[in-house]
Amino acid sequence: MSSDTRPTVEDVMSAPLETIAEDATVREATQRMREKDISALVVRTTPRAIISSTDVLDAVAQGRDPAELMVSDVMTTDVETATPDLYMEEVAAMMTTYGIKHLPVVDDGYVGMVSSTDVTSHLS
Repeated sequence: MSSDTRPTVEDVMSAPLETIAEDATVREATQRMREKDISALVVRTTPRAIISSTDVLDAVAQGRDPAELMVSDVMTTDVETATPDLYMEEVAAMMTTYGIKHLPVVDDGYVGMVSSTDVTSHLS
């Protein structure tokens, strides 16, 4: 933990980071999320992208077939990121400002993921 007693992203993030290729099917993405008990995967693209359970739910609600959709069809691009040294209060503010539930954590590259669940459990 940091020198003061406030938790940082590094203290609470999930690591290692789970990723998926943009040409994987949405069904494969959902299977990976279920196996790992997570609700988002970083997509290995530039610019940065993520696929979350919300992206999948939106696609299914539109009547689209997850077995035929590619991750690239539903992923969110140009995602916001956090650095490992941010305090959880800062991450909570970012999530509120951007209306998001997941932030990939980057240093020189991707190092983990912090979720709104992580924030809630460590700030309550």
